[in-house]
Amino acid sequence: MTQTLKKDEQGKNLRRVADNEARAKQRMIRISPQKLNLVAQMIRGKKVERALSDLEFSRKRIAHDVKKVLESAIANAENNHGLDIDSLVVSEAYVGKNLVMKRFRARARGRGAKILKPFSEITIVVREVEETA
Repeated sequence: MTQTLKKDEQGKNLRRVADNEARAKQRMIRISPQKLNLVAQMIRGKKVERALSDLEFSRKRIAHDVKKVLESAIANAENNHGLDIDSLVVSEAYVGKNLVMKRFRARARGRGAKILKPFSEITIVVREVEETA
């Protein structure tokens, strides 16, 4: 199945997110989607400064990679879409499955035990919100 992108009058690809949003995605992260979703839940709906500090001091191993993806989404918002960094909020952070490597470990009586090594992917969408006084 091929994905076709719609184009506007000038022939440019249309954006997949709204005008006040930016996103970043990382694929092939060597962790199970369930464990990665625990970290994604931690930052969902927070302001980006708070989310970055939470990831910085998190004890989860994968928090460093998630922090890099969030920083990439912030950079996309600033450089590609001209959004204000101080008013950004993590609007979406969702996790998907990816490849699963299958390995075997030798067991007694000539048998083998299956070892699954899952990979996952994370997508982070940041949105610019107006501050209320």
